[in-house]
Amino acid sequence: METEIVKTAMDLTMLSKGLVMGVGAIGSGIAIGMIGSKAMEAIGRNPEVAGKIMAPMLLAIAFAEAIAIYSLVVAFIIK
Repeated sequence: METEIVKTAMDLTMLSKGLVMGVGAIGSGIAIGMIGSKAMEAIGRNPEVAGKIMAPMLLAIAFAEAIAIYSLVVAFIIK
């Protein structure tokens, strides 16, 4: 009986790790896609400002990618 409870707890731990990484990766992937899409749209409308758009775009992508890294850290912390 006790081993069955431990096995169920282990299965739920793996499920929670997968959910944390999945949601973190999906959210960050959508955010990066939207950032890139809107930046390219802005450059397409006004090519002269490409240099001014690229730096904030890369910064925003880095912040969005940090969310995926945070979810990876949380997945490693879950025991």
